[in-house]
Amino acid sequence: MARTILARLGAGLLWLVIIAALALAIVPHFLDAIYYRGPVTSHFDGHRFYNPDGDPLVLPPAGRQSRAQFITHYLTGRQLGGPWPDHVAIHPIDPPARVDGSRMVATWVGHATVLVQTQGLNILTDPVWAQRSGPFDIGPARVAAPGIAFDKLPKIDIVLVSHDHYDHMDLGTLKKLWARDHPVIVTSLGNDRVIGAAGVKAAARDWGGRVNVRPGIDVIVSRSHHWGSRWFTDRDRALWSSFVVTLPGGNLFFAGDTGAGDLHWPVEAAAYGPVRLALIPIGAFRFEPGQMESGAHIGPVDAVEVFRRLGAARGIGVHWGTFHLSREAYDTPPKLLAAAMACTGQGGTFDTVPIGVPREIAPYAPPAPKPVMPRDALLRCLDTPAVRALQ
Repeated sequence: MARTILARLGAGLLWLVIIAALALAIVPHFLDAIYYRGPVTSHFDGHRFYNPDGDPLVLPPAGRQSRAQFITHYLTGRQLGGPWPDHVAIHPIDPPARVDGSRMVATWVGHATVLVQTQGLNILTDPVWAQRSGPFDIGPARVAAPGIAFDKLPKIDIVLVSHDHYDHMDLGTLKKLWARDHPVIVTSLGNDRVIGAAGVKAAARDWGGRVNVRPGIDVIVSRSHHWGSRWFTDRDRALWSSFVVTLPGGNLFFAGDTGAGDLHWPVEAAAYGPVRLALIPIGAFRFEPGQMESGAHIGPVDAVEVFRRLGAARGIGVHWGTFHLSREAYDTPPKLLAAAMACTGQGGTFDTVPIGVPREIAPYAPPAPKPVMPRDALLRCLDTPAVRALQ
């Protein structure tokens, strides 16, 4: 009897938190904030940022759900759609302290977090060690532990933070990294204010801006197609981005979180030099049955075109298999990516890797050119029983 009462009290408290969060999300003056002030540009109207290629994306994707249903499912961690495991077994590794010279080793930590080691530098993308993706420690729970325990991380030199969504900007993790290592944290305009509120220093740049790390190695903030918000009401007050890290022997590209947009942004990134390794999102794209992309997220169908336009030698699919954010089943992104790569027959290697398993990245070699496959032709190629069966 006592357990039943406690369970009901716990459920009631959870719903009170959810209702409070929803109420705050529809009362703009409570949580709106000014993160950046600057001149009007092609993607900033003086108040908010927007995608210059269209679709301002001021609200989260919801598919056939209402926005309230989407937010409720997100905050409770109960997403509709294909099956996901409650737990995925991970065997975290102890990475080396450094990887010197031209060698490059990449370890997927989970979601969009990757440790890239090369040139004696340790680079970390969108570091998230939180158990849940959301405010007040609510939201989708991690189904796989980080592939590297935080206390086993080597000293981090560079941190890339693509935007302010909770599954990419984890202030708790950033505070721990800053206190321990004082890394160079690079982000896009406005996000430095959000990060700074946690007592952490970040260098913010507009698209095309760069931060020099040492001679020959720069972090360049590059365009992507997304949106930003911590509370929905502060939507698009901070900019979103991808990144190019210029490196001897071939660059590192990190897409952050992005929709397809005009798909010219990977071409812009490739103009900075050959891409040795590209980290490209392939998950959280299905918000209604059969959907292949959403305005804010690419799936494997568009990810393979991003990879081709980058001219990358090696690609690793990220942004899947950690937090249940949308309808697709747990293993749909890697299966669909493999099918899409087989259809296009394009050069280079673009696949997925297990969490916590280091991968040696070969020296850059230009991928063999292949005829371009239009998107509608790719979708026809993917119209098979096996692909249709993917939830």
